[in-house]
Amino acid sequence: MKQPGRGTVIALGLLAVAGTAHAGWSGKGELGGSFATGNSQNESLNAALLVTNVYDKWKHELAFAGNYGNDGDTTTAQRWEIRGQSNYDFTPKAYWFGAARYEDDRFSAYDYQGSLATGLGYKFFDTDATKFWVQGGPGYRFAKQQDTGNTEDGVIFRGDIRFEQKLTSNTKIVDRFLVETGSDNTYLQNDLGLEVMMSGALGLRVGYQVRHNTDVPPGIEKTDTLTTIGLLYETK
Repeated sequence: MKQPGRGTVIALGLLAVAGTAHAGWSGKGELGGSFATGNSQNESLNAALLVTNVYDKWKHELAFAGNYGNDGDTTTAQRWEIRGQSNYDFTPKAYWFGAARYEDDRFSAYDYQGSLATGLGYKFFDTDATKFWVQGGPGYRFAKQQDTGNTEDGVIFRGDIRFEQKLTSNTKIVDRFLVETGSDNTYLQNDLGLEVMMSGALGLRVGYQVRHNTDVPPGIEKTDTLTTIGLLYETK
């Protein structure tokens, strides 16, 4: 039986971040189809939501992503992730961050993985055309193996790299790289996307996600990929 306690703590913490935010909301939502390879090979439906709040020197982000597939008889894909982060700028370029992440994936080496982390970040570029941020710091990870039910937990280092580049007035490329490394496992995730705004707040997004766990049981793929295409709705 899954132990939901830590995941519930993560979710409540993320909701608390949203609850402490003030005016200055913006949001981005995506709905479309996807094609997965690795431990799950299928065509499925994906959805994503990102809500951002900026108030004075604070910035809060709360995000959700889900992927579900069914061939009419059985479930072929079932994964969801919720993550959040709060930043405090103590100089125009440097900031402190606190972050949390929880994912539940029926078709991976881990039934669930979650983490809490804090640290420092630096904005090398933060203009309307180009954004390039790097951050990192210590954290704590907990997970449950899919096949054995064994649990793992321990101290990790978490690092993030975020990049955005406008190609035209309505087109930009975005990339986010995440690493969580500890004694039990190193988790890597990269999300690359091309976003084209077509009319007002409506646009199109094509994405390619790679997830990799270094320590998995025999017979389990270390790497999963997800290719997505969908409608994008963005408010500012």
